[in-house]
Amino acid sequence: MSERSHALLSLYETLIAQVKADFSEDNSMTVKELYKLVTASKEFLAIKKQAKDDELALVEHFLKREIANYLQEQNAEELSHSPTVIAAENTLWHWLSEITDRSQIEWHEVTQDLKHNGFYQSGEIVAQGTLICTACGHQMRIEFPGVIPDCPECECEQFTREALAP
Repeated sequence: MSERSHALLSLYETLIAQVKADFSEDNSMTVKELYKLVTASKEFLAIKKQAKDDELALVEHFLKREIANYLQEQNAEELSHSPTVIAAENTLWHWLSEITDRSQIEWHEVTQDLKHNGFYQSGEIVAQGTLICTACGHQMRIEFPGVIPDCPECECEQFTREALAP
């Protein structure tokens, strides 16, 4: 790699670092806003002075792509914890449970009940159904597979599972 290419690459890497820093300061910025901010920076102006027209066009293209990819990665992490996404997942699991073959699920749950001797502990994974606390009788409806929490009423850790209605 020539010294000129190395210098351009170094300036480009500095631009990417600046994108990340600018976004961490204000994570509501869009791709266009970040691109506009970065292209006004002294590092970009230095690239503009040193690069040929075709190289500058490539840098601008790559910069737009890098910014879009970075924002997509950052937003994907935030979306996984979004109340809207969690509600959509819960709704989807509910719809899937409504259209499944209940007899197959019931057979699976019967085998699970036999393995557990009819009792489930908090921390175990269970599929859909209604869990009943052995201490206070509180019922918890489970819509999709998940980890059993302690009873919200008495913090008991043991439950029985009500059979699914076909």
